[in-house]
Amino acid sequence: MATIAFEDLTPGTVIDLGEVKVDREEMLAFSQRFDPQPFHLDEEAAKRSVLGGLCASGWFTACLWMRAYADTVLADSTSQGSPGGRDMAWLAPVFPGDLLRMRMEVIGARHSRSRPGLGLVELVGSAHRGEDCVLRMTFTGMFATRG
Repeated sequence: MATIAFEDLTPGTVIDLGEVKVDREEMLAFSQRFDPQPFHLDEEAAKRSVLGGLCASGWFTACLWMRAYADTVLADSTSQGSPGGRDMAWLAPVFPGDLLRMRMEVIGARHSRSRPGLGLVELVGSAHRGEDCVLRMTFTGMFATRG
C-alpha cells in the first residue's frame, strides 16, 4: 500500500528530497554520452567559457533531481506518471563537488475531470546550492486517489 497519494499532495506542501553531491566522474560520463559540449568535458575549454569552469549539463542536474524525487516520493506513492511540464530553468552552473539540496513544492492540485480516481498535482522541483537556486522546473504529476 502506497504511503503517498493524491490527497497528501495539497498546495503548500513542501517535501525535502535530500542532498546530492555532484560526482565529477558521473557528471563527465553523462556529458560524454548525452551533452558533449566542451565546457562539460574539457577543463581548459570550460575555464575559457562564460561558465568559468567545468560544469554539469543542466540535464544531468535535472536527472539528479529526478532520482531524489523518485527515491523520496515516487517509490512509495500512487504515481501514474506525468503529462509534462511548462518550464525549466538552469539558474546557475553546477560544478563537481557541489552539494545540492533537492526540494519539491505542491502549487496546485485538482481531480481529473475525465478519469475518476486520478488527481493532477502541479509541482515545482528545485535544486539549491547553499542559498542559490540552480534548477527550477514546473510540471504536473498524476497520482491515484485513495478512494
